[in-house]
Amino acid sequence: MVIASGRVVGGRVELDTELPEGTSVTVLAREGDETFEADPETDRMLLDSIAQCQRGETIPLTQLLSELRDRE
Repeated sequence: MVIASGRVVGGRVELDTELPEGTSVTVLAREGDETFEADPETDRMLLDSIAQCQRGETIPLTQLLSELRDRE
């Protein structure tokens, strides 16, 4: 997984990095002057989570929701 930033130019997203042709992407757009900054600990947590997914260490959403309900 790659995290990339960019801008919309002429109605198209232009990234600050190159991705292979045909790459599937998801775009999260800021609204207005909204920003997102992660401290080093949060950044590490996000990168660790991405690595877990790449290793296939995931569970179905229904299982996660069930486990969260059971905690209540």
